[in-house]
Amino acid sequence: MRALTVDAGVPGSLSLRELPDPDPREGPVLVRTLSVGLCGTDEDIVRAAMGAAPPGSAHLVIGHENLGRVLSSADDALRQGDLVVGFVRRPDPLPCSACAAGEWDMCRNGRYTSRGITRLHGFARDRWRCSAGGLLRLDGRLARSGVLVEPASVVAKAWEQIERISSRAHCDHGRVLITGAGPVGLFAALMATQRGFETHVYDVVPAGTKPELVEALGATYHRTPVADSRLAADILVECTGSPPVIAALLGLGGPATITCLLGMSPGEAVMPVDVAALNHRLVRLNGVVFGTVNANRRHYESAADALLAADPAWLDRLVTRRVPIEEYARAFHREAGDVKVVLEVDEQACQLLS
Repeated sequence: MRALTVDAGVPGSLSLRELPDPDPREGPVLVRTLSVGLCGTDEDIVRAAMGAAPPGSAHLVIGHENLGRVLSSADDALRQGDLVVGFVRRPDPLPCSACAAGEWDMCRNGRYTSRGITRLHGFARDRWRCSAGGLLRLDGRLARSGVLVEPASVVAKAWEQIERISSRAHCDHGRVLITGAGPVGLFAALMATQRGFETHVYDVVPAGTKPELVEALGATYHRTPVADSRLAADILVECTGSPPVIAALLGLGGPATITCLLGMSPGEAVMPVDVAALNHRLVRLNGVVFGTVNANRRHYESAADALLAADPAWLDRLVTRRVPIEEYARAFHREAGDVKVVLEVDEQACQLLS
């Protein structure tokens, strides 16, 4: 079968190679991959900035954003033809207290594995296997947009955490400020508007698909730097990972403001920060700043529900390019206007969905 792989620790080693079919010992459910979404994590893996191959393997099959159909199942929980998405992170083998409770996204000892990222092959291959517990069956209406469930699940987790923090006091939150109009920022805006919040999104792109997608949600798109913002927002969601943007965001907000950090900062950045002023502001105003990553089954389910409630045409526009897996190099070459790029692994099946 075909698989898109990198050689462990070798920058620029991305290649499409032939691998044996998945070992039945990997799980009773055999899945045919339909499509795989690409993100900054995949780019980091290709340039060997992160990623770890499974034990005993010299290469790693990449791809963590996924959509597939069940080819066969020895587990009664799933049937042939079911539309599914595979969970990325899997519990550590001990397991720790969090993994044992099904909260593998909060693993305490770091011994988890992540498909296509950390010590476990990913989904950018024709077929893969796992247990029924490693899959979520999707509504057939997500046959075209289900590849977005995984990235949306990370945002669904963020909103769950925001709502939990909000419950600590009587917080009448009504305005959300989001930095970044990439897929994560757009999903944050989608879920904010679905919750009835007044939503504002800041990005540097002056025109095109990003501002159009934001405005289609009924949200407001801002082309000015967030550092110049005069909005008094109750919830701040940072989706860029840009150190200057993060620094500016930490200076915003009023009483009981919740700041969620979703963007991963690339490389290193040294910036002057007035820690005393930041501490004074957070303590005096009961502010909260927290980071979040990954997702568990509950968040995948919430993400699927959010996508089902969204306008299908809006989701279609978010995926700006669909590229056959044979042309993977083109998919990794960024083009003007890109928002989300998807590799079509089973191109014929994907064409039937269009």
